[in-house]
Amino acid sequence: MDVELRRRAAYREAGGRSRRPPLVARAAVIAGLLLLIGFTGDVALGLWQEQQLNAAFQSQVGDTPPPPAVVGNAMVQPHPVDGVDFAIRVPKLSYFAAVAEGVDSNVLAGGPGHYPETAWPGQGGDVGVAAHNVYWIQFNDLQPGDEVWLETRWGTYTYRISGKRIVWPDDRTILVPSATPKLTLTTCWPLWAGQFASQRLVFFADQVDPPAAVT
Repeated sequence: MDVELRRRAAYREAGGRSRRPPLVARAAVIAGLLLLIGFTGDVALGLWQEQQLNAAFQSQVGDTPPPPAVVGNAMVQPHPVDGVDFAIRVPKLSYFAAVAEGVDSNVLAGGPGHYPETAWPGQGGDVGVAAHNVYWIQFNDLQPGDEVWLETRWGTYTYRISGKRIVWPDDRTILVPSATPKLTLTTCWPLWAGQFASQRLVFFADQVDPPAAVT
Protein backbone atom coordinates (compact mmCIF):
# COMPACT_ATOMS: atom_id res chain seq x y z
CA MET A 1 0.00 0.00 0.00
CA ASP A 2 2.83 2.40 0.88
CA VAL A 3 4.44 1.69 -2.48
CA GLU A 4 1.19 2.53 -4.31
CA LEU A 5 0.76 5.77 -2.37
CA ARG A 6 4.34 6.80 -3.11
CA ARG A 7 3.81 5.98 -6.79
CA ARG A 8 0.70 8.15 -6.96
CA ALA A 9 2.45 10.98 -5.14
CA ALA A 10 5.37 10.81 -7.55
CA TYR A 11 2.94 10.86 -10.49
CA ARG A 12 1.24 13.96 -9.17
CA GLU A 13 4.60 15.66 -8.66
CA ALA A 14 5.95 14.80 -12.10
CA GLY A 15 2.95 14.66 -14.38
CA GLY A 16 -0.03 16.21 -12.68
CA ARG A 17 1.70 19.52 -12.03
CA SER A 18 3.05 19.70 -15.59
CA ARG A 19 -0.46 19.57 -16.98
CA ARG A 20 -1.44 22.83 -15.29
CA PRO A 21 -1.03 25.85 -17.61
CA PRO A 22 2.05 27.95 -16.81
CA LEU A 23 1.42 31.33 -15.22
CA VAL A 24 2.46 33.18 -18.38
CA ALA A 25 0.02 31.18 -20.52
CA ARG A 26 -2.83 31.82 -18.11
CA ALA A 27 -2.01 35.53 -18.08
CA ALA A 28 -2.03 35.57 -21.88
CA VAL A 29 -5.44 33.91 -21.98
CA ILE A 30 -6.85 36.41 -19.49
CA ALA A 31 -5.36 39.33 -21.44
CA GLY A 32 -6.87 37.98 -24.65
CA LEU A 33 -10.29 37.68 -23.04
CA LEU A 34 -10.07 41.24 -21.74
CA LEU A 35 -9.13 42.52 -25.20
CA LEU A 36 -12.06 40.63 -26.72
CA ILE A 37 -14.47 42.03 -24.14
CA GLY A 38 -13.14 45.55 -24.71
CA PHE A 39 -13.39 45.21 -28.50
CA THR A 40 -16.94 43.88 -28.29
CA GLY A 41 -17.93 46.74 -25.99
CA ASP A 42 -16.39 49.31 -28.34
CA VAL A 43 -18.26 47.87 -31.33
CA ALA A 44 -21.55 47.81 -29.42
CA LEU A 45 -21.08 51.45 -28.39
CA GLY A 46 -20.16 52.38 -31.95
CA LEU A 47 -23.27 50.72 -33.35
CA TRP A 48 -25.41 52.60 -30.84
CA GLN A 49 -23.78 55.90 -31.85
CA GLU A 50 -24.33 55.05 -35.51
CA GLN A 51 -28.03 54.39 -34.87
CA GLN A 52 -28.34 57.79 -33.19
CA LEU A 53 -26.77 59.53 -36.20
CA ASN A 54 -28.96 57.55 -38.60
CA ALA A 55 -32.07 58.64 -36.73
CA ALA A 56 -30.90 62.27 -36.70
CA PHE A 57 -30.35 62.28 -40.46
CA GLN A 58 -33.61 60.55 -41.30
CA SER A 59 -35.49 63.10 -39.20
CA GLN A 60 -33.86 65.85 -41.27
CA VAL A 61 -34.70 64.56 -44.75
CA GLY A 62 -38.11 63.01 -44.11
CA ASP A 63 -39.65 60.45 -46.43
CA THR A 64 -39.22 62.33 -49.71
CA PRO A 65 -35.73 63.76 -50.33
CA PRO A 66 -35.59 66.76 -52.67
CA PRO A 67 -34.07 66.52 -56.16
CA PRO A 68 -30.27 66.91 -56.18
CA ALA A 69 -28.94 70.45 -56.31
CA VAL A 70 -25.61 72.08 -57.06
CA VAL A 71 -23.79 72.86 -53.84
CA GLY A 72 -22.46 76.37 -53.34
CA ASN A 73 -25.45 78.46 -54.39
CA ALA A 74 -27.39 80.58 -51.95
CA MET A 75 -29.81 77.74 -51.20
CA VAL A 76 -27.27 74.99 -50.47
CA GLN A 77 -24.36 75.61 -48.12
CA PRO A 78 -22.95 72.30 -46.86
CA HIS A 79 -22.33 71.95 -43.15
CA PRO A 80 -22.99 69.28 -40.51
CA VAL A 81 -26.40 69.31 -38.83
CA ASP A 82 -26.78 67.44 -35.54
CA GLY A 83 -23.38 65.87 -36.20
CA VAL A 84 -24.30 64.54 -39.67
CA ASP A 85 -22.99 65.60 -43.09
CA PHE A 86 -24.97 63.21 -45.31
CA ALA A 87 -25.68 59.47 -45.55
CA ILE A 88 -24.36 56.56 -47.58
CA ARG A 89 -26.54 53.76 -48.92
CA VAL A 90 -25.40 50.64 -50.80
CA PRO A 91 -28.46 48.88 -52.26
CA LYS A 92 -26.60 45.65 -53.10
CA LEU A 93 -25.60 45.20 -49.45
CA SER A 94 -28.76 46.67 -47.87
CA TYR A 95 -26.38 49.03 -46.09
CA PHE A 96 -27.25 52.50 -44.77
CA ALA A 97 -25.34 54.80 -42.43
CA ALA A 98 -25.15 58.49 -41.64
CA VAL A 99 -21.75 60.08 -42.35
CA ALA A 100 -20.16 62.45 -39.84
CA GLU A 101 -17.51 65.10 -40.52
CA GLY A 102 -13.91 63.99 -40.05
CA VAL A 103 -11.95 60.75 -40.09
CA ASP A 104 -10.24 60.70 -36.70
CA SER A 105 -10.66 57.77 -34.33
CA ASN A 106 -13.47 59.42 -32.33
CA VAL A 107 -15.57 59.99 -35.45
CA LEU A 108 -14.93 56.58 -37.04
CA ALA A 109 -15.76 54.81 -33.78
CA GLY A 110 -19.43 55.63 -34.48
CA GLY A 111 -19.58 54.96 -38.22
CA PRO A 112 -18.27 56.40 -41.48
CA GLY A 113 -16.71 59.85 -41.73
CA HIS A 114 -16.19 62.41 -44.49
CA TYR A 115 -12.65 63.49 -45.36
CA PRO A 116 -12.80 67.24 -44.61
CA GLU A 117 -10.42 68.17 -47.44
CA THR A 118 -12.62 66.53 -50.08
CA ALA A 119 -15.77 67.73 -51.82
CA TRP A 120 -19.35 67.33 -50.61
CA PRO A 121 -21.95 65.60 -52.81
CA GLY A 122 -23.07 68.13 -55.40
CA GLN A 123 -19.83 70.12 -55.42
CA GLY A 124 -18.43 68.41 -58.49
CA GLY A 125 -15.17 67.03 -57.07
CA ASP A 126 -14.01 63.85 -55.33
CA VAL A 127 -16.03 62.98 -52.21
CA GLY A 128 -13.99 60.93 -49.74
CA VAL A 129 -15.61 58.68 -47.11
CA ALA A 130 -13.82 56.37 -44.65
CA ALA A 131 -14.99 53.77 -42.13
CA HIS A 132 -13.58 51.10 -39.86
CA ASN A 133 -13.51 47.67 -41.46
CA VAL A 134 -15.83 46.25 -38.78
CA TYR A 135 -18.61 48.42 -40.24
CA TRP A 136 -17.78 47.64 -43.88
CA ILE A 137 -17.05 43.93 -43.54
CA GLN A 138 -19.40 43.21 -46.49
CA PHE A 139 -17.87 45.77 -48.81
CA ASN A 140 -15.44 43.32 -50.40
CA ASP A 141 -18.49 41.97 -52.27
CA LEU A 142 -18.77 45.23 -54.21
CA GLN A 143 -17.86 44.95 -57.88
CA PRO A 144 -17.60 47.39 -60.80
CA GLY A 145 -21.08 48.48 -61.79
CA ASP A 146 -22.57 48.36 -58.29
CA GLU A 147 -24.22 51.56 -57.10
CA VAL A 148 -23.53 53.68 -54.04
CA TRP A 149 -25.92 56.48 -53.10
CA LEU A 150 -25.00 59.57 -51.12
CA GLU A 151 -28.18 60.99 -49.62
CA THR A 152 -28.12 64.63 -48.56
CA ARG A 153 -30.56 67.21 -47.29
CA TRP A 154 -30.50 68.70 -50.82
CA GLY A 155 -30.93 65.48 -52.83
CA THR A 156 -29.47 62.05 -53.61
CA TYR A 157 -26.39 61.48 -55.76
CA THR A 158 -25.79 58.10 -57.40
CA TYR A 159 -22.31 56.72 -58.00
CA ARG A 160 -21.21 53.56 -59.82
CA ILE A 161 -18.19 51.55 -58.66
CA SER A 162 -15.44 51.61 -61.29
CA GLY A 163 -12.71 49.70 -59.44
CA LYS A 164 -10.93 48.93 -56.20
CA ARG A 165 -7.36 48.74 -55.00
CA ILE A 166 -5.38 47.66 -51.92
CA VAL A 167 -2.80 50.24 -50.85
CA TRP A 168 -0.54 51.15 -47.93
CA PRO A 169 -1.77 53.78 -45.46
CA ASP A 170 0.78 56.37 -46.65
CA ASP A 171 -0.37 56.24 -50.28
CA ARG A 172 -1.14 59.85 -51.26
CA THR A 173 -2.46 59.07 -54.74
CA ILE A 174 -5.90 57.97 -53.58
CA LEU A 175 -7.62 61.22 -52.62
CA VAL A 176 -6.73 63.76 -55.27
CA PRO A 177 -8.65 66.74 -56.70
CA SER A 178 -10.97 65.82 -59.56
CA ALA A 179 -12.61 67.92 -62.25
CA THR A 180 -15.55 65.49 -62.39
CA PRO A 181 -17.79 64.27 -59.55
CA LYS A 182 -16.39 61.09 -58.03
CA LEU A 183 -16.54 59.08 -54.82
CA THR A 184 -13.66 57.39 -53.00
CA LEU A 185 -14.30 54.94 -50.15
CA THR A 186 -11.48 53.79 -47.86
CA THR A 187 -11.29 51.22 -45.07
CA CYS A 188 -8.68 49.03 -43.40
CA TRP A 189 -7.57 45.79 -45.05
CA PRO A 190 -7.95 42.87 -44.46
CA LEU A 191 -11.55 43.53 -43.51
CA TRP A 192 -11.58 40.69 -40.97
CA ALA A 193 -8.41 41.90 -39.19
CA GLY A 194 -10.03 44.68 -37.16
CA GLN A 195 -7.52 47.06 -35.60
CA PHE A 196 -4.64 44.80 -36.69
CA ALA A 197 -5.22 45.52 -40.40
CA SER A 198 -2.09 47.01 -41.97
CA GLN A 199 -3.31 48.09 -45.42
CA ARG A 200 -6.22 49.99 -46.95
CA LEU A 201 -8.99 48.85 -49.27
CA VAL A 202 -10.08 51.64 -51.61
CA PHE A 203 -13.14 51.80 -53.87
CA PHE A 204 -13.45 54.27 -56.73
CA ALA A 205 -16.82 55.37 -58.15
CA ASP A 206 -18.10 57.87 -60.72
CA GLN A 207 -21.22 59.96 -60.30
CA VAL A 208 -23.88 58.84 -62.77
CA ASP A 209 -26.98 60.63 -61.48
CA PRO A 210 -27.24 63.50 -61.94
CA PRO A 211 -24.86 63.02 -64.87
CA ALA A 212 -21.67 65.03 -64.82
CA ALA A 213 -21.84 68.28 -66.76
CA VAL A 214 -20.08 68.16 -70.12
CA THR A 215 -17.47 70.92 -70.49
